[in-house]
Amino acid sequence: MATFHFDLVSPEKNAFSGEVDQVDVPGVEGDFGVLAGHAAVIAAIRPGILTITTGGTHQKIIVLGGLAEVSDKGLTVLADVATSLQDLDRAQFADQISEMEAKLNEKEGSELDRAVERLDHFKSIQSQLSSTAMH
Repeated sequence: MATFHFDLVSPEKNAFSGEVDQVDVPGVEGDFGVLAGHAAVIAAIRPGILTITTGGTHQKIIVLGGLAEVSDKGLTVLADVATSLQDLDRAQFADQISEMEAKLNEKEGSELDRAVERLDHFKSIQSQLSSTAMH
């Protein structure tokens, strides 16, 4: 399988840089996979789990929004937050979801819609974390 260069960058760190076989990205308009030779595209990403495949191994990283750019140089993801599953504090993540739920009654209109959508994405991540497929 042909490889391509992938960089995952967040404000805190360069979370990943190297040659990969495939990257599955949680896009705002739907999840998408990137392979070598992918057409150029820029896409917004939603909170979700990004999967890096190299040599048959899968590395899963939680991203909480950002941008993905595919070019002839490879794939670059500029994530608002990027945390590997090993580094995630699951109790803190659950607390963050609880805080988001508690603050819903403070919002209205389109702000409420965005808050509910973001909460749904976080709950989806939490659900995936507890499934056996993640292990």
